[in-house]
Amino acid sequence: MQNKSSDKMTNYRWIICGMLFLATTINYMDRQVLSLTWKDFIAPDFHWSDANYGSITAAFSLFYAFISLFSGKFIDWVGTKKGYVIAIFIWSIGACMHALCGWLTMQIEGIDSTDALRALEVGSTAALAVSTTSVLLFMACRVVLAFGESGNFPAAIKVTAEYFPKKDRALATSIFNSGASVGALVAPVSIPFLARAYGWEMAFIIIGALGFLWMFLWIFVYEKPNKNSHVNKAELTYINQDDVETITEEKKEKEEKGISLWRCFCLRHTWSYICGKFFTDGVWWFLLFWAPAYFSEMYGYRSDSAMGATLIFLVYIIVTVVSILVGGYLPKFFIERRGMEAYSGRLRAMFFFALLPVFALLAQPLGQVSAWWPAIVIGLAGAGHQAWSANLYSTVGDMFPKSAIATITGIGTMTGGIASFLINQGAGLFFDYSAARGSDFQALGFEGKEAAYMIVFCYCAVAYLIAWACMKTLVPRYKKVEI
Repeated sequence: MQNKSSDKMTNYRWIICGMLFLATTINYMDRQVLSLTWKDFIAPDFHWSDANYGSITAAFSLFYAFISLFSGKFIDWVGTKKGYVIAIFIWSIGACMHALCGWLTMQIEGIDSTDALRALEVGSTAALAVSTTSVLLFMACRVVLAFGESGNFPAAIKVTAEYFPKKDRALATSIFNSGASVGALVAPVSIPFLARAYGWEMAFIIIGALGFLWMFLWIFVYEKPNKNSHVNKAELTYINQDDVETITEEKKEKEEKGISLWRCFCLRHTWSYICGKFFTDGVWWFLLFWAPAYFSEMYGYRSDSAMGATLIFLVYIIVTVVSILVGGYLPKFFIERRGMEAYSGRLRAMFFFALLPVFALLAQPLGQVSAWWPAIVIGLAGAGHQAWSANLYSTVGDMFPKSAIATITGIGTMTGGIASFLINQGAGLFFDYSAARGSDFQALGFEGKEAAYMIVFCYCAVAYLIAWACMKTLVPRYKKVEI
């Protein structure tokens, strides 16, 4: 145990950052189990269409959006230690529940085996009943998953503000936020092979169980900095360097007032953050939920094939490496080297991050050459998002007092969930429509489902520039919110 009075500064804040990274990694692995198993393992059992899958992901997104409005407030109320434990317990239960959907569908529909499920005639009344029942059951599980997962980012952002000074928050956020891409990186080289070896049901159970392990670790690892025996005086001073002109952190936390949801929505700062989330979150969730199906359908590489897993792995290794390198370094360069104020430096860096997704315009054209090119291009777009997202989260800590950070983050998460609902539900319907039209549906030099993907990639390419312009218009220069 560290002595709090030790002269040499401890670095326990990075242990906490590592825990946030692990939680976010598990969070995204739990989301990815469905996207990596539905096309090649689950859809044949239940006769799902793209629209069915789109409806399931949309249900997750819609409920995630709704509950996120309150999850941030809940985290502010109960605190980060209890709040995180409750959140990860609920989402781990929800993740494991997916394994029961097949058995429950067979019980409800009176079918005695998986072979009998698959043997149903496509388009028949029985097949329609099976697909409807299974979709509703999976929706219910996704709702439980969303209920818990909505607490992850409000809690993580609040912990980052507690443990890091402003100048280090973008780097810390980039590191823990990279858990999203690392989770998506580990998932394709593990989940499809678990599904093939043990069944898709066990894939949900094994990945879901990881959350319970993290939960017990968090109980023993986390305390607020001023109460943590592993944080000495030197580190506490470093953490609180932005507050030296006021009073001690402990007293300040007691005196800070909360902020009502109504007041939040009356602030231009809140709407700036909302715009940053609304235009961009749907892009990331589209890439996360549809990339495995894209490589399977467009290029014939199943998620459990070596090539399919390698392509998805390539996407997320690019996302992980590039987002950490530029997401943490560039804002620090503007703030420390160029002497810019934190918010202004962060917004300057975000403009450059908004340019990376423009590469998405090349995904479909370059796919005519090789499937490797769309993987590289999608990886660069995803890296742009993760770098953007890490710094967008950090703007909340720049503009709002700590007592309101989780609430504002929850509002933004709600907005991102609505955007994800729109893009995932819309994509599912759009892909089914374009496939049914075939060569009669043409756009931008492509036809059928390829044209539909091209159109969606066009939105992904410009979304971040639109978001940046809105943010810059609403809050052109730094001004701290006073409660």
